[in-house]
Order: sequence, then C-alpha cells, then structure tokens
Amino acid sequence: MVVIETKRLFIKHISTSDICQLHRIYNKTKNMQFISTGRSEWTINELNDKYAATNINYELGFGIFAIEIKETSEVIGEAGIFNSFNNLSKLELGYIIDSKHWQKGYGKETCLGLIDYAFTVLNVETLIARMYSKNINSIILSEKCGMVKIETGLTDNGQEYLTYEIKRGMKAQQTV
Repeated sequence: MVVIETKRLFIKHISTSDICQLHRIYNKTKNMQFISTGRSEWTINELNDKYAATNINYELGFGIFAIEIKETSEVIGEAGIFNSFNNLSKLELGYIIDSKHWQKGYGKETCLGLIDYAFTVLNVETLIARMYSKNINSIILSEKCGMVKIETGLTDNGQEYLTYEIKRGMKAQQTV
C-alpha cells in the first residue's frame, strides 16, 4: 500500500517482494556506515523479523516503508517514521538509500515527503532526525529540508551525533 507519493517515488508498506532488494541494500557497508550499529551483514530472516517488529505500527500510520522509484519499480531504500520518544506528537524520521542512488535528489524528495506526511496526515507537532556528525550529506539534507540543529551529544561508544528538528508551522523547503 502506497503511503506517500512524490514526483518520482512511492514510499510504501514493505511487501515480501521488497525484502530481497532491501537485503542487498542492507548488506553494503557503504550504505550502513552511518546507521547506529553500522552492521552490514543481514540475513533475509533477520530483515523479515526487523520489519515485522517495527511495522506493527502501520495501522497508526508510521513504521518503516520501502522507497520505490515509480518509473522502474526498483526499491532503492527504506524510510521510516518512528515513535522513538513514546509521544505521538513528536516522532523521528530516518532513511537508508542505496549508495548507487546518492546525489540524485531521492533523499530530499523522501524527507520532504515524510515531513509533509507527518504534519498533514499524522498531525505531528515535532519531527526529529538524528545522525552522526560525520554524516555530512544527512546534515546538509536536514538543513535543506528546513530542519534546525537543536542538540549535539555523544553516543555510548563516544561518537558525536546531532539532532535536528522541524516543528509544525516551520517552513519546509519546497517539495521536489
């Protein structure tokens, strides 16, 4: 089921047919280098279990979704809206896009779609994005999408992270 439609993308519920494409993405070190665990060795069963546990919230409108190029039906990554704070008015967004599709505007299109969806459909007040300070492209993307840095901190293993947010009524950049 398509949840968000942008100019070039469908952001949709993950189907069993999407898992193989997502498995390839999850098993590339380059794609996973800025994800919290950095883990890049996943089995199909582990991914199925991850999505089954996370996507119990589909009926509430959030979870992890597949990012699919409309024109080719290729799944190029995943995007999610998460209840990380146990507060439905403050949710978190995140995404993983296959490195072969970086620098094509898909990240911005995905994030702007998620922001619009969170505010207009989920009625969220605040949307958060967290990333490692080394993830320069995600920092730039967050700022391009109208998010502002609100926090800098250290993870348990000593890596610096940044927290960005956008609140209802703040001006997100024009959708692509």
